[in-house]
Amino acid sequence: MREALKKIFKDKFAFTAFIILALLYIVILFADFIAPYSSAYSDRDMSYAPPSKVYTINEQGKLSFPYTYNYIREYEPSLMQTIYKQDRSKKYFIKPFVNGHLFGVKDGGKLYLLGTDINGRDVFSRLLFGGRVSMTVGFLSLFVVFPIGLLYGGISGYFGGIVDTLMMRFAEAVMAIPSFYLLIILAAILPSGMTSVQRFTLIVVILALIGWAGFARVVRGMVLSIKKEDFVAAEKVMGASNLRIILKHILPQTMSYVIIAMTLSVPSYILAESGLSFLGLGIQQPDASWGNMLKEAQEFTNILYRPWLLTPGILIFIAVLSFNLLGDAVRDYLDPKSKSARS
Repeated sequence: MREALKKIFKDKFAFTAFIILALLYIVILFADFIAPYSSAYSDRDMSYAPPSKVYTINEQGKLSFPYTYNYIREYEPSLMQTIYKQDRSKKYFIKPFVNGHLFGVKDGGKLYLLGTDINGRDVFSRLLFGGRVSMTVGFLSLFVVFPIGLLYGGISGYFGGIVDTLMMRFAEAVMAIPSFYLLIILAAILPSGMTSVQRFTLIVVILALIGWAGFARVVRGMVLSIKKEDFVAAEKVMGASNLRIILKHILPQTMSYVIIAMTLSVPSYILAESGLSFLGLGIQQPDASWGNMLKEAQEFTNILYRPWLLTPGILIFIAVLSFNLLGDAVRDYLDPKSKSARS
């Protein structure tokens, strides 16, 4: 295992991607401690407040402990919009371990590292809590897709003949189901009393029940060639049952492909969650996910005047790119032929 990791991490891009993903998961794991505000925090008087400016140089030009100023909300008649000005009458020093959080300010100070949203909620804190959904809920599908796809494809390829034909026709019928329209129907018929997490988890599971078919077809093709090997014939002679041969001897031979497929499937589920939440079919407000946070940035005025609302999209891009880079490195290690074919 250690040697495998060394070979994979020889790729600088893969190593960088692994570090980024590790940091992301550590941060979201300890979100309650790292985030300066709780997931329920809201200050409507600070709607769309810009990111707090952090200073490390005082008025005398000397190095100082990091500090910030609170914002004052005012209406500017000439611009016909609300603006925020710094209240320089009092400094608020950023200190570690404030109110049970990693850092923060005391005595009524406000610290918004990435500004606030329309409801005055701290974007930085919501990014951490929203990452728990966007970065983890997709893994639920892997636990449904891969066991079903492995067993289904293994049985189909092993027995062949009419069994293979019937099973593959059914798999193709499942693949033909338009998942996007199915999700729209689900969004309409799901009980209104469900929580956002329950709602999206159910949608992910149903998506997984559709997505196993393509994986099963690939496994079936691998099993068709593996079952001709001598060790399979030897097991039959020794009286091993068909199920034992499939589970103990044939399917383990497909593990390299399974690991590659799992690594490369995670980004698609991150994008699926983000896309569904963006369209209003996934996690619902006030619960946070990167998708429904990004939805607020779809307005042109927000993109132009409140660019900090685009940070969820940047994190989605970084996470998906990191998983793809790491997945490519794993594929190159487990299947060197793919690397030579691409080159």
